[in-house]
Amino acid sequence: MLKPYYNADVIEAGLDEVGRGCLAGPVVAAAVILPRDYSHPFLNDSKQLSAKQRKAVKIDIERDALAWAVAEVSHEQIDEINILKASFLAMHRAVDQLMIGVDHARPGVARPEHLLVDGNRFVPYPMIPHTCIVKGDTHYLSIAAASVLAKTYRDDLMEQLGEEFPAYGWAKNVGYPTPIHRAAIREFGPTKYHRMSFRLL
Repeated sequence: MLKPYYNADVIEAGLDEVGRGCLAGPVVAAAVILPRDYSHPFLNDSKQLSAKQRKAVKIDIERDALAWAVAEVSHEQIDEINILKASFLAMHRAVDQLMIGVDHARPGVARPEHLLVDGNRFVPYPMIPHTCIVKGDTHYLSIAAASVLAKTYRDDLMEQLGEEFPAYGWAKNVGYPTPIHRAAIREFGPTKYHRMSFRLL
């Protein structure tokens, strides 16, 4: 069972990102502040849920969260600064939205005082302490919620981009290096959405 918080004495935001291993499209991160006593019968690591389950859970998270935000870093910027830095930047941008009030927040919600980050590394966000949790989306509700929001956002985006380039199968592989995706790169070459700093073939 996922835990509702890491530190009960502060306002926590869970952070997660998706799309690091993809060959095309942006990397996307989300930040979520949940009520301290929050529970959900199905909320789990987004990779453990079906697409239909993720979409249903996404609606619940957006309704129930005290605040949430989604941010992305483009494939062009990934090529400029590398995917690890881009992943941290996407998470920082999501927290930026929580901090400056352009997020989806309930009136009167305070800004995060602690960040729960999925993974083992993170570039510190100014003035906010953080804790890295390996496989955090399988341990904490707020990180799992962030993983669901980031993945549903990115999956929808890649499906839209895939309408322009249907041969690459992005509606199903969302940019990951599947045989169909690589076969299309081999036959047609990379698209304008591919990460040229990655090994495409």
